[in-house]
Amino acid sequence: MFEGKKEEIEQRVVEINRVARVTAGGRRFSFRALVIAGDKKGNVGMGIGKATDVTEAVNKAGRQGIKHMIALPLIDGTIPFEMTTRFKMTKILLKPVPKGRGIVAGGVVRDICELAGVQNINAKILSASKNKINNAKAVLRAFKKMKQIYGAKQSMQVKL
Repeated sequence: MFEGKKEEIEQRVVEINRVARVTAGGRRFSFRALVIAGDKKGNVGMGIGKATDVTEAVNKAGRQGIKHMIALPLIDGTIPFEMTTRFKMTKILLKPVPKGRGIVAGGVVRDICELAGVQNINAKILSASKNKINNAKAVLRAFKKMKQIYGAKQSMQVKL
């Protein structure tokens, strides 16, 4: 859970879709928004909101993104080690790069890395998936696993 100030958090709308629900009287349209929230200091989250109005969907997604923020380990503006992660049919490769290289990533991966505060990373979506929600969930899953592994390695070094 994010414990910083909400004024520091930046939100970015990644995708807005119009979705329909078929009822007896016809179709009812609503909007789904995918929003990435981050403080550029190592905390990032993703939210999905649905409402009959676009602004309400974006607001709901933003609140959910802030609520579900995760912290990731950063070392000199990059991730600690290389990681490949799958989420459903999406497969993503994240690699640390030397300082000054910048963010070499596309799509939703770039947005997540920018808002997380990662300055140097090389990322590649290895699958043919164009689903932005699954791509975002795969990146966040990689960051979560990275935090668990890196935390375990740090505690092992302290014990030795």
